[in-house]
Amino acid sequence: MEKSLVCITAYSNKFWKIKAQGTLFIVSYGRIGTRGSINTKEFSSEEQCLKEANRLIESKLKKGYQEVEKQEEEIRGSGMTEDQFWGLLDMAHYKRDDLEEQVEWLVGKLARKSVEDIIRFDTHFNHQYHKSYTSDLWAAAFIIMCGCSDDSFDYFRAWLLYLGKEAYEEAIRNPESIIPYLEELEEDVPEFEDLLYAASLAFEEKTDLDQEAYLDLYGEMAGKDYEQPDLELDWEEDDEEALRQKFPLLWKLYGETPLG
Repeated sequence: MEKSLVCITAYSNKFWKIKAQGTLFIVSYGRIGTRGSINTKEFSSEEQCLKEANRLIESKLKKGYQEVEKQEEEIRGSGMTEDQFWGLLDMAHYKRDDLEEQVEWLVGKLARKSVEDIIRFDTHFNHQYHKSYTSDLWAAAFIIMCGCSDDSFDYFRAWLLYLGKEAYEEAIRNPESIIPYLEELEEDVPEFEDLLYAASLAFEEKTDLDQEAYLDLYGEMAGKDYEQPDLELDWEEDDEEALRQKFPLLWKLYGETPLG
């Protein structure tokens, strides 16, 4: 017996899995997008093992968890709300192991929706994405990667957004809050360029029209949401002391040993 549950709401982004085999069950759980934690338990009989496994499943369902298939059904509902936007990103984390496979799943899922919903998804994306176009986050990215070009900052912000609503909004308030997520990367660079093109790729897959056609349509439907806001940096690249004082924890970890 095997069961996979998720709890994806505005305030929660968790998975919980259980696999019962013989007299042993294995439970894995944690935040979607991470490896999570694992617990095992052995029983004196197979019957006892299944009974306890079912009890745990019922307990999780009462707490708001849902089977993966049911959660996906809700996301497939008509229209593309902001909650559904975040839900799709969270579900992509859950469905595949690495970023490349996750964005492929997301593109495929979007391509099965209406063109209007694809545009709405991208509108929600850009509305959220623009919020992270800040001087503080650019300074943080500069420290983490020992330099950060315009393009690199775009890819960094896409990676931030893909962490999920709660982590993303906290990163905007406090860039040093992303340190636990950076530590999970080990030596990889915190960038996710492919996420920027998910909607346009889904549009192309659905309609056989190119990105130029997509951008024209998006511009008509989204208007000024398509434009990136202006930004004036309040820090200097060559002022290491000011950067150290601005984000002491990030500087301690990455000032001398940046990622990438």
